[in-house]
Amino acid sequence: MSFRLPSYASHGRLLSVLLALPLALSTALAQGEEKSPARPILSIGDYPNVNGVRLNFRDRGLGTVNGANVTIWTPYEPMSGRVRGLALGLPMTGAGDVDGLALGVLGVGAGHDITGLTIGGVGAGAGGTLKGIALGGIGLGAGGSVEGIALGGIGVGAGGNATGLLVGGIGAAAGGNVHGIAIGGIGTGAGGNVTGIAVGGVGVGAGGSVKGVLVGGVGVGAGGRVDGLAVGGIGVGAGNTIRGVAIAAVGVGSPTLEGGFAALFVGAKHANALVIAPAQFRIEEGSFTGASVSVSNYIKGSQTGLTLGIVNYARSLNGVQIGLINIVADAKEHPILPLLNWGSR
Repeated sequence: MSFRLPSYASHGRLLSVLLALPLALSTALAQGEEKSPARPILSIGDYPNVNGVRLNFRDRGLGTVNGANVTIWTPYEPMSGRVRGLALGLPMTGAGDVDGLALGVLGVGAGHDITGLTIGGVGAGAGGTLKGIALGGIGLGAGGSVEGIALGGIGVGAGGNATGLLVGGIGAAAGGNVHGIAIGGIGTGAGGNVTGIAVGGVGVGAGGSVKGVLVGGVGVGAGGRVDGLAVGGIGVGAGNTIRGVAIAAVGVGSPTLEGGFAALFVGAKHANALVIAPAQFRIEEGSFTGASVSVSNYIKGSQTGLTLGIVNYARSLNGVQIGLINIVADAKEHPILPLLNWGSR
């Protein structure tokens, strides 16, 4: 029988393990502190994870609360953690995310998203998405999107898109698109498109297009198209096309008009329309197809159809003019006639 001592290599490996053991133990303990076990039933103070009711003055480094998180003031920045259930502020509260009921006597805030029922005595805001039913005494806002029903005493705003029912005492607006019903005491607007029903005490506007039923106390306007029914106290205008029905007290104008239009002044470059313009209907270097009733029908281009007025002018005519003075600039046989003029190309 023989006995053999371990080699120096074996001693080296054993020594390395022994030296590394304290470091491994300290790392495990630190991770255990970071992942604090959830306290059940009731927790008082700034403990991160609770399943039950958590009472704290002001949160810092919140983890997860499943139940109710009750605070006096908004969290330290950056807001963190998640509350599933009730986030109650006496008077203010907040978290990284809130799922459920968020209620603040003064206000509610979230670094990311709020989903569920949100009520802020003064206001409520989310850095990400505000989704569900939200009520703000003064206002509601989200850096991302607003989805659902949002009612703000002064206003409702979204940095991204807004979808659903939006009502703001002064205004309802989104940096992206508005889709649904939007009502603003002064105005409703979007950096992108507005689709649905939009009402603004002063106006409705979009950097892109507006589509649906659109009512502006002063006007309705879009950088792109207006499609649907548009009513403006003073005017309706679009950078591209108005298609549908547009009614205004003073003016309706767009490069292209398709549908029915009524205002003191109606103007376009191209129109395929029925027009009622008590003061003037005007086409600039384009074409008109349809019928128009106006004191002055000035078609600086081609007319196909009927114009009825006191003075009717067309550069070329394929149709009928009825009025006190009727002028067809390109006509060779009867360029000017009283009462009636006609032509065919």
